[in-house]
Amino acid sequence: MSPSGIRRGGPPLTEAEAEDLLRCICFKTGPPRTVGVELEWLVHELRDPRVPVRPPRLAAALDSVRALPLVSALTFEPGGQLELSSRPAGSLMECLDSLAADLVAVRAALGPLGLTLSGYGVDPWHAPRGRVLHEPRYDAMETALARTGPAGRAMMCESASVQVCLDAGLEEPGPLGYHRRWRLAHLLGAVLVAAFANSPVHGGRRTGWRSTRQALWAELDPRRSLAPPPDGEPRTEWAAHVLDTPVMCVRAEEGPWAVPEGLTFREWLRTGLPRPADADDLRYHMTTLFPPVRPRGHLELRMMDAQPGADGWMVPVAVTTAVFDDPEAAETAYRAVKPLAELAGPGPAPRNPLWLAAARDGLADPELHAAARAVFSAALDALPRIGASEGVRRAVAAFHERYVIPGGCPADDLQVVTS
Repeated sequence: MSPSGIRRGGPPLTEAEAEDLLRCICFKTGPPRTVGVELEWLVHELRDPRVPVRPPRLAAALDSVRALPLVSALTFEPGGQLELSSRPAGSLMECLDSLAADLVAVRAALGPLGLTLSGYGVDPWHAPRGRVLHEPRYDAMETALARTGPAGRAMMCESASVQVCLDAGLEEPGPLGYHRRWRLAHLLGAVLVAAFANSPVHGGRRTGWRSTRQALWAELDPRRSLAPPPDGEPRTEWAAHVLDTPVMCVRAEEGPWAVPEGLTFREWLRTGLPRPADADDLRYHMTTLFPPVRPRGHLELRMMDAQPGADGWMVPVAVTTAVFDDPEAAETAYRAVKPLAELAGPGPAPRNPLWLAAARDGLADPELHAAARAVFSAALDALPRIGASEGVRRAVAAFHERYVIPGGCPADDLQVVTS
């Protein structure tokens, strides 16, 4: 390991070796047993969130949070968003309870400093936000993403999400098979975008999208935020997608990182320029791909906006886990979302018509509304079977009644005063 934290010295990787490595590490199959969650939060002034938090004050507050004895991994996004990543948990409630306890501790540390955590998919007031973290990775990322417009900077500095991590699934076919779960994730994902949309306002202005965050991801990059073709063999399609996506950066032990334009990882392997790539470069390259569903051994479902309220984040986690890990609910959900493939068409998420309708219209779209009602009903039936507490079941039922049945989403409630 170099002083910069970059692991170097591995042998150059061949194209065939890269394909084999991707097939081995991206879909680790077995019975679904664990769940994890990554929660991103915007940090705002407690008394008036319209007042910007100055970078020195934000940095000091984040240092205070770093000193807490948390179970979850604590990181910060480039704009100062706070992220808690749970450990892989053996059950839904183990995951929820652990994260909830850490959130209590974080809020208790921020409150006396006059700060709070806010659950919005994008910052309703502060756009553009300045970058707080200045590291080679984020310097390179901003340079690369700026080539296609301002969406990249907004994603880095002004967005927040609820991300659910679930096991890839069984090798064999069936409702818990990895092939079915991969397909389910890319159709159900649009339903989750629509139901949990919570970012209609950005920088004090209504954008015309219920999930502006998802709209930003769709604009992000010609290829980096796209899913691979939806109907192929997942391992094959993902491996090709990774190798044929341009490299965001070439890391260096000293000085700024190179940001090549248009150099795919496959071309890097074939040419060996600007230096030979090794297995660690490939693993790093995968972290610079931002599709709505990212396979990293398990599946990362990355499409949901951050949610309002102290515990609103629990609802998308519970619903998603229930319809993926309970076999009966998984089968019901798949039947409910399968017709959405016709609306999606042949294009990849998140730019196909299905995903764009989800981000723009939420559950006002009739096809997404019908699918969401079936999915939430299946989740409510499954939650007792996967050990969800009475409180979690009540929260999901309340969300179902308030938003899903009438065809709404949290974005419909957001009233932002700008002055």
